Amino acid sequence: MDESWKKDIAWILIAFIAVFALQFGLKMAFHTDSPLVIVVSGSMEPVFYRGDVVLLKGISENNIDEVHVGDVIVYKRPGYEYPIIHRVRDIKEVSLGGKTEKCFVTWGDNNWAPDPDYPTPYGPVPCVPAYAVEDKALLVFPKIGLIPLEIRERLGLG
Repeated sequence: MDESWKKDIAWILIAFIAVFALQFGLKMAFHTDSPLVIVVSGSMEPVFYRGDVVLLKGISENNIDEVHVGDVIVYKRPGYEYPIIHRVRDIKEVSLGGKTEKCFVTWGDNNWAPDPDYPTPYGPVPCVPAYAVEDKALLVFPKIGLIPLEIRERLGLG
């Protein structure tokens, strides 16, 4: 009986190591700091629901051409706590500070209108500039994030 607690602790340690190894491996493989994210809103229903976990691939200026109309991207918006995950509906070019930049018109599948103008240092633009795009959605794991999402919300963490 005395040895059973040692086995329990060993399994817990193995589980923690496996989770951290998986997270680190996904970060390296998909070139992003957040390869797995939990959907926190209903703006992308019926494709993604609250509590779904989405696998992401990092997007940078080196691979921005991999983003096409119909793809789902993640971008940060000034003044918003969480990154936004919405579908690309159109791709434009805008002039920002004398430089032409790719810009993505986005909105959630459950929304009736495009996302509001994006604030830039050069004034608002009617799309998301390429520099704000962080990731592209690859795969969804339905509902597996509901428990952590619920815990976070009950603890007042989000």
